[in-house]
Amino acid sequence: MNRQYFILAIGVISVSFAAVFIRLAEEAPFLVIAAVRLCLASLIIIPVAWARSARELGHLPRKTVLLGLISGGFLSLHFGFWIASLSYTSVATSVVMVTTTPIFVAIASYFLFHEKLTRPTVVGIVISIIGAIIIGYGNWKLGPSPLFGGVLALLGALAVVGYLLIGRRLMRGIGLLSYISLAYGSAAVILLLSALAFGYSLVGYSSDTYLWLVLLAVVPQLIGHSSVNWSLRFMSATLVTVAILGEPVGATALAFLILGEAPNLSEIGGGILILTGIFIAFRKSEIPQE
Repeated sequence: MNRQYFILAIGVISVSFAAVFIRLAEEAPFLVIAAVRLCLASLIIIPVAWARSARELGHLPRKTVLLGLISGGFLSLHFGFWIASLSYTSVATSVVMVTTTPIFVAIASYFLFHEKLTRPTVVGIVISIIGAIIIGYGNWKLGPSPLFGGVLALLGALAVVGYLLIGRRLMRGIGLLSYISLAYGSAAVILLLSALAFGYSLVGYSSDTYLWLVLLAVVPQLIGHSSVNWSLRFMSATLVTVAILGEPVGATALAFLILGEAPNLSEIGGGILILTGIFIAFRKSEIPQE
C-alpha cells in the first residue's frame, strides 16, 4: 500500500475514536473537553517540536506564524461547535454533519489554489455525501435536540474548512512539527481561555473522565489530526476531506462496540456508500512520492 494512503488511513481511524471518547467523558462540559484535549496535545507536541525543529521555528516568516495561529483559531471553533453538538444529537448524525467539508473545501480549493476536480473525485464526493445524508436521515430524531445539534455540527464543518485549507498551504513549505505546534498551541490557548471565561473548572472530575480526555488528546488529536495534516503535503485538501468521510463509518462501528449504540439499516447502507465513494475518489488518484 502507498505510504501516504496508509498514514491517511491511520489518521481517519484515529479520529473516528473522538466521538466515542467525548461521549465517555461527558461528565465534563464541552468546552472543558475541547480545552483539555488541545492543552494536553500541545504540552506533548510543543517540546518535541522545539527539540527537533527549533531552527525552523525560529526562522519562520511572520506571515507563516500568523497563518498557523489563525489555523488554530479555526480548529478551536471546530472543536467547540462539534463537541457541543454531541450533547444534542447522536454520534452518527453529529459526525456526518461535521464531515460535509469536502463540498466546501472543493469549492474553496478551486478558487484559492486552482485545484481542479477529476471526475472520479466528483463522483466519489457525490456518492459519499449521499451515504452521509442517508445516515443522518436515519438518525435525525435521535438526541434531545437533533436539529440544534445538527446545526452546531455543520458550523464545526465550516470552521474545519479554514483549518484544512491553511494547513494545505503551510504544509507545502514547513515541517509537520512546526505547523501543528502553532495550530494546536493557539487552539489550546483559545479554548482554555474560553472555558475559564465561562466559569468552567478544569478539575474535580472522575479519574475515568481524565483517562478518556488523555486518550482523546493522544489518539484522535496527536495521531489522527497530525496524520491528516501530514497528508496535506502530498494530497489536495479535497481528497483528504473525502477520506475523512470514512470517520462516520468508523465512529458508528466504535459506538456499537464501545457504547452499545447498534447501527440501523440507514447507517449500514450509508456506510457502504461512503466507503464506495472514497474508493472511487482514490482509485485513480496520483500521489507524488516523497
